[in-house]
Amino acid sequence: MKKTLIFASRSFKEIIRDPVNIFFGFAFPVMLLLLLSAIQSNIPEGAPTIFKIEYLTPGIAVFGLTFFSLFSANLIAKDKSSSLMMRLFASPLTPSGFIIGYALPILPIALIQEIICFALALILGLKFSFYIFLTIAVLIPAAILDIGIGLLCGSVFTDKQAGVVCGALLTNLSAWLSGTWFDLSLIGKFEKIAYMLPFAHAVDAARAALAGDISGIFPHLWWVIGYAVAFFTLAVVVFRRKMKSDKI
Repeated sequence: MKKTLIFASRSFKEIIRDPVNIFFGFAFPVMLLLLLSAIQSNIPEGAPTIFKIEYLTPGIAVFGLTFFSLFSANLIAKDKSSSLMMRLFASPLTPSGFIIGYALPILPIALIQEIICFALALILGLKFSFYIFLTIAVLIPAAILDIGIGLLCGSVFTDKQAGVVCGALLTNLSAWLSGTWFDLSLIGKFEKIAYMLPFAHAVDAARAALAGDISGIFPHLWWVIGYAVAFFTLAVVVFRRKMKSDKI
């Protein structure tokens, strides 16, 4: 475990060397909350409140986490494309140790983003309750999921390819099939497809937590946890194969 923590410390140093990406990871959800809250404030009374702060914030929080897929993908893909990876493979770390070492420093950054998101929501009119802390806790599996997706993509693709998958494809899937911006029942048969993916479940679990509906958190959270475990397992398997192939 000590070796994994040392590697995680090294990964953290690599992340903070690119503060621009971290800034945009924090700033984009903030800008979305400000923009959509401003739109909501100008909607006439009696109109649908699709951007009501209690409904919008959990969705924005889930959507914002997709940026950490790009972080983790770039981190591992850049190492993979350099001679550093060969030196890392000579270390006594196991494949799971590498994956955990890449993920550990990203998770607290993701939690900071969530805290900033909900702090802004409080300023914009969200009523304070201890369910906010529950919601942040419920979002941890979603953060782990997105980090796992990024680590898998970074293990499989080059940094440019991973950027396309995690930066374009994943963010669009999360945006349009999570129910953040509109009721998924409006898209007909695509609703079933949306609920086969984890993003809508993550949003529903977070909304239930914020509303204090404890029973409503499940089974949505199990979907997210299941996907998170699956992607992390796949990332370890792919990384192990990469280590073996590079040693041959």
